[in-house]
Amino acid sequence: MVKSTSFDVIVVGSGASGGWACKRLAEAGLKVALLEAGAPQSDQNFSEHKAPFEIKHRDRAPEIVRKTRPIQSHFACDEFNYKWFCNDLDEPYTTPKDKPYHWLGRLRVTGGRTNVWGRGCLRFGELDFKAASRDGYGEDWPLNYRDLAPYYDLIEEYVGIAGMAEGLAEVPDSKFLPPMAMTCQEVLFRNRAKEKLGRTVTPARVANLTKSINGRAKCHYCGPCHRGCVTHSYFNSAFTTVADAVKSGNCTLISNAMVSQVLMDHDRNRATGVIYLDRITHQPREIHARTLVLCAQTYESVRILLNSANPRYPNGLANSSGVLGRYLTAHVKSGGGSGDLPSFGKKPTLNGPNRPTGIYVARFRNTDKGPPSKNFLRGYGFEGGSSVSFNWGASGFGDAYKQALLEPEAGLQVTGFGEVLPRWDNFVEIDRNVKDRYGIPVLRISMSDGDNERAMVKDMAESAGEMLEAAGAKNINTFANPSAPRWAVHEAGIARMGTNPKTSVLNQFQQSHDIQNLFVMDASGFTSNPCQNPTLSIMALCVRSCDYLMGEMKRGNV
Repeated sequence: MVKSTSFDVIVVGSGASGGWACKRLAEAGLKVALLEAGAPQSDQNFSEHKAPFEIKHRDRAPEIVRKTRPIQSHFACDEFNYKWFCNDLDEPYTTPKDKPYHWLGRLRVTGGRTNVWGRGCLRFGELDFKAASRDGYGEDWPLNYRDLAPYYDLIEEYVGIAGMAEGLAEVPDSKFLPPMAMTCQEVLFRNRAKEKLGRTVTPARVANLTKSINGRAKCHYCGPCHRGCVTHSYFNSAFTTVADAVKSGNCTLISNAMVSQVLMDHDRNRATGVIYLDRITHQPREIHARTLVLCAQTYESVRILLNSANPRYPNGLANSSGVLGRYLTAHVKSGGGSGDLPSFGKKPTLNGPNRPTGIYVARFRNTDKGPPSKNFLRGYGFEGGSSVSFNWGASGFGDAYKQALLEPEAGLQVTGFGEVLPRWDNFVEIDRNVKDRYGIPVLRISMSDGDNERAMVKDMAESAGEMLEAAGAKNINTFANPSAPRWAVHEAGIARMGTNPKTSVLNQFQQSHDIQNLFVMDASGFTSNPCQNPTLSIMALCVRSCDYLMGEMKRGNV
């Protein structure tokens, strides 16, 4: 066992929250060790400007990717970037036979999911933090919107969020860069949805720059953001927060470090460090610090805690409440619709420009002032957009076919993203019968829709059809499918925050109730999982918690 020197803080994970934790703490003068399970990331790995003919199989042999990434290939994983993702064969997980589940977005490179995320950035509102008080289900968050608003401001000014102010309580406005322009079809859809149904359609609020900030160039609309960005025009912690932390001279990045468990001083009930496996040599190593911050991603952070069980915490570290691993949520995204709209003279092209975003339909069910739905609790929003494409299904041949091919086909589609109610019977646990390539016991994930989710998905299809019809769309198709196995990549809640240590794992600052120098600053701590994309809130909560942590360290409490 190789031991290292000690640090002030260990941060596990370099994604949205891990990057911010390192930046905030290192720039304040603390010595930080950043443990990242993946390889270093650099601009040399980015391929957004490469043509398919420049890579071996021209991105035309998906079975090559599926051979080692059968799960990951369902999410932003192709021949251009598949080596960034974990090998599903080397790092498996299990599920009950009747509950299939795709654990997607498992990156093994600095920056984690921020390399390939959809970049949606939406604030949570007071309606979300205090939903239980409104509808009687579950528990309120142990903080409110006013607590987080200054940190949203801080994050947005640094990250750069393109969007349009709408004045909605359900989706509070951010500090926006200019929005990316909507297409003619989307403007039609926006106007008709407001006029006929009272629903707000707005340009998607995204972490793509529309003007240069912090030395990063504005987006040039090349398109495939999931392959990286050499101009750093979208937010990726690898070239923003992590780079800032390392530049400070106070952050040491340790790559290829698979953390397996937390080390404890049992007499003092304090975390003292972690054991990690070197992914290259498979050799175990120890690293020590005064404080431990887990930002490994919801599943991975809780997996570490469950695998750190000891006689004092036999059901997982910091789990005196018994709720660690319970109340798993994601987002249902299996309802929506599509239809054809006029092309308004727009001609299809293979050469772009390719806008990297679309539209967002703000929540309109169970709103702040509206009547409650009779069929389900909470709400959903829609993400989508329009496209003008060639008529690839044209009939005929010769000149007739060529002419028909060039006739533009314009369409618009929307997919709902809905809140999943936290339920005890949606959970993760350790499968002691299966270990990954590094000898670490794997997770067993048990996740299913409840009656509320099924009713919500049905409503997604119906309301999508209503909006498309209001816009005058033709050939309208709607869908309402079961979520399994493909929930949105927005897992949260399995180390939930709360005021009562008997029913929660963390306090409002994402600090363990049981172990004072242990923090979990990713989405694990969400008390509920509102329908908005979670990443902006993950980052804001992380910075707020880091400020609290530094205050507690100065006072000698951690």
